[in-house]
Amino acid sequence: WLKRGVVVNIEATVNSIQRAVEEAELMAGCEIHSVYTGIAGSHIRSLNSHGIVAIRDREVGRSDVERVIDAARAVAIPADQRVLHVLPQEFIIDGQEGIRDPIGMSGVRLEARVHMVTGAASAAQNIVKCVQRCGLEVEDIVLEQLAASYAVLTEDEKELGAALIDIGGGTTDIAVFHDGAIKHTAVIPIAGDQVTNDIAISLRTPTQYAEEIKIKYACALSQLANSDETIEVPSVGDRPPRRLARQTLAEVVEPRYEELFTLVGNELRRSGFQEMIAAGIVITGGSSKMEGAVELAEEVFHMPVRLGMPQYV
Repeated sequence: WLKRGVVVNIEATVNSIQRAVEEAELMAGCEIHSVYTGIAGSHIRSLNSHGIVAIRDREVGRSDVERVIDAARAVAIPADQRVLHVLPQEFIIDGQEGIRDPIGMSGVRLEARVHMVTGAASAAQNIVKCVQRCGLEVEDIVLEQLAASYAVLTEDEKELGAALIDIGGGTTDIAVFHDGAIKHTAVIPIAGDQVTNDIAISLRTPTQYAEEIKIKYACALSQLANSDETIEVPSVGDRPPRRLARQTLAEVVEPRYEELFTLVGNELRRSGFQEMIAAGIVITGGSSKMEGAVELAEEVFHMPVRLGMPQYV
């Protein structure tokens, strides 16, 4: 299906999309004809850019804004990448910074600071192809952590400064917000699939059972797991199942989550935006819901962490 955010099997991906759409139609009670599709993966690149133009009639119009954003996006990118987003951070008129909406303001020089996101053209084409084969129209391709931010971050968090960590199956996607704008995005190639793989190897159980065990019984902080509680673990081949302490499972899972949060912390420090996240960290995505994930994240990051559930849609 998807491996670390990239399509590796078109047929299997199409089947998964069809099942997801059918479930969504049942939940929403309507037919779905077009969709926004998320994109993630280690092929995603991002940078902050800057553009300057002269204001035509001494008053900023829509065309001036379009021109300055075009100037900011005029950055050389590799031939195999395509621009996914050009997200305005702030506008500057004659040196006055911090302007959110410059239309109607007077001045002679307009500048824009933007956050640009690019991705592999082939990865985007394959996702679109899979969705279209399900009979759906693709309205647009959206960076997954950007889509998640609309659903789980409050406006106050975006203003004060927050880091969103979207822990999926194949990748963990990071987005840093400050002053109401996106400042930094990054991808860490460790997520839920690696945890499942660790469980399968350490407990010697087939991958599909490892995934079930992870969802039902795993705990990201071993000290929270009840040492008296046991779980049944299916064996490989025709060997009989075994009973193991839930604490043993937690001791397999915790190091991987600790590694993941440490890598995220390193990325935040490297980006230079760590000091800007006064509102703390919000973790979201399927692999963020595990018991103990928030508590372990607070231990690693030394700042407030909350679980983000979609509610601002």
